[in-house]
Amino acid sequence: LSEIKADFLERNQQCYSASAPQSRSKSRYQSSTEKQSQPLAKNDSESQNGFHKVWTLLLVLLICVPLLYLLWSGIQGGTSSRRDAEILQEFRARMEKLKNTYQSQDPRLWRKARVSLEKRLNSSHVHLEPAILLLTAGQEAEKALRCLSNEIANAFASSQNATTISIDGVDKAVLDSDLVKLEVDTELSSGFSEGKKVAVVHRFESLPAGSTLIFYKYCDHENAAFKDVALVLTVLLDEQSLRKGLTFQEVEEKVRDFLWAKFTSSDVPSSYNGMDTDKLSGLWSRISHLVLPVWPEKGLPLEGCT
Repeated sequence: LSEIKADFLERNQQCYSASAPQSRSKSRYQSSTEKQSQPLAKNDSESQNGFHKVWTLLLVLLICVPLLYLLWSGIQGGTSSRRDAEILQEFRARMEKLKNTYQSQDPRLWRKARVSLEKRLNSSHVHLEPAILLLTAGQEAEKALRCLSNEIANAFASSQNATTISIDGVDKAVLDSDLVKLEVDTELSSGFSEGKKVAVVHRFESLPAGSTLIFYKYCDHENAAFKDVALVLTVLLDEQSLRKGLTFQEVEEKVRDFLWAKFTSSDVPSSYNGMDTDKLSGLWSRISHLVLPVWPEKGLPLEGCT
């Protein structure tokens, strides 16, 4: 029994000795594998975290940028709307004051002029063409015609903190047509480019006929050089007075016939050479948007208008 026991213990000891190095080698291999796998797992985790952060940032930007744009647009729109409302209120107040001063005028003149000009006072609207007003009168209302055209233009300009361009056809009547055309073009172009909002052309009928073709450029329905402005033209008729019983359509026809005779008369060769019926038809279609009669006013001072 003692020998058997000793032999068993000896064999068991040998087996343990043989297996121990293998266990230690396996343990070292597993430890080495675990150490190598840990950095890889760490790198994968970091990559996934970075990927998620980038997408989160992009998502935040996609949400925030449109919101900021809408907020900014709302602020700008609100400021623009308030400014438009202030300008409109100022213009209406000035026109109401004029209406109380020039009490002899047809009520429709104030309504039509105000509606036409107010369309150019809203900056949020796209302006496709300028506002064109043509005021006309007989000889007895010459002063009222000059004063009223100036006052309406000033009301439109002042409400926008702007000034007025003023051109007098009588001063240019005897000048060369091409020279006048260039002068008028320069005055209008430079004035509007500098921020002026309205031009008054007094005594349009006195301009050399050919020079008036420059108004194709400024009064066109679709391709006017400046679209957010107004032009006020005046025509003083040869007849002494305009009957108040005339309709606005009859007044328009009277002005048209007068300009036709003035600008295409064969008795005035220089005018005839610079203008013909076709050119005048095109010009008339551009300047006759709104033709308004002006009646005489009692009480206007000898000097000045107010």
